[in-house]
Amino acid sequence: MSSHLPANILVLFTGGTIGSRRGAHGIDVDASGSYFLMEQYAQQSETRDLAFDTAQPCNLLSENLVPDDWALLAKSVREAYSGGYAGVIITHGSDTLSFSSAMLSYLCCDAPIPVVLTAANYPLDDPRSNGLANFSASVDFIAGTGLHGVFTLFGDDRGESVVYLGTRITQALPFTDQFDAPHAAPFGYVRNGRFEPNPHPKNPTVEQITRRAEARDRHATPPTPPSGDDAWPAVLYIKPFPGLDYRVYEFASHKPRAVLHDTYHSGTANAREGAPDRSLASFVSSCKERGIDVYLVPMRNPEGDMYASSSLLTDAGGIALENISAEAALMKLVLGCACFDDPREVERFMRAPLFFEYMH
Repeated sequence: MSSHLPANILVLFTGGTIGSRRGAHGIDVDASGSYFLMEQYAQQSETRDLAFDTAQPCNLLSENLVPDDWALLAKSVREAYSGGYAGVIITHGSDTLSFSSAMLSYLCCDAPIPVVLTAANYPLDDPRSNGLANFSASVDFIAGTGLHGVFTLFGDDRGESVVYLGTRITQALPFTDQFDAPHAAPFGYVRNGRFEPNPHPKNPTVEQITRRAEARDRHATPPTPPSGDDAWPAVLYIKPFPGLDYRVYEFASHKPRAVLHDTYHSGTANAREGAPDRSLASFVSSCKERGIDVYLVPMRNPEGDMYASSSLLTDAGGIALENISAEAALMKLVLGCACFDDPREVERFMRAPLFFEYMH
């Protein structure tokens, strides 16, 4: 951890609920909403003696985000590396927070400063909003740790300020707006202005993250994403359910570069023989014939307790991804397909760790 940090934090506003106000047509981004956050922070009785620079690379509700928005945001973050900042805070909408967290973890895996994404459950002018508390805890995390990399901070329903690794936050649950992490193991918490790591065996330690930063030159550097939203090739994400008919995926007019297919919790999906229209194994074989790789997540270690149906999926040509969340795998596949033309390069990219996305 660093004890001599620069005095400035760069705050990048992107819109979302944390930058919204309630209007005649419902909750929507407001040009002044983001800066209202800074006013609220300054009015607190206890704030850190830090200065803030602000910028707004985009201003949208996060459900309207498209891939080129990630490239623009990553460019803004990377430009801050040489700005003498203690860290970067990105205010973001909660709907796609987990996806942007993973994508920026890859695009900024070499960050020499802490980069923290945060959001709000309600607009800032709503007394139920946790936006100010999340922002304040993000400031405390940056000022108190100086850890290099991409993190996400969001308060839970118990009032805890929860810190996630950017590659280990799963989508918020409907109805409760609560985020989680694989193995229910967030990276840690900010309590009373101080970061407390969560010593779960699946989590990297603070020392491991520090050593990784010290050896950054030996790690894979992030690929440069293409410019222009049309330059990001299509990737299809499918979640299984009983009775799924794969004939709906004929790809007659436009086929994807790759498919990420979710599995059930035990790493299985339908591989029933004699029902090819509803068999994922048959769908995988059909995709392979058309030059489309199908990745499977989450999968269990084949040397462990793998079900026979799972083996049929990999025997058909499915590419198993173990110990990685669907959100982190999907964003990595989208980025890999955007940066590499050769499917073998895409697979190598998928398997090369960038920022603790694999849980070993």
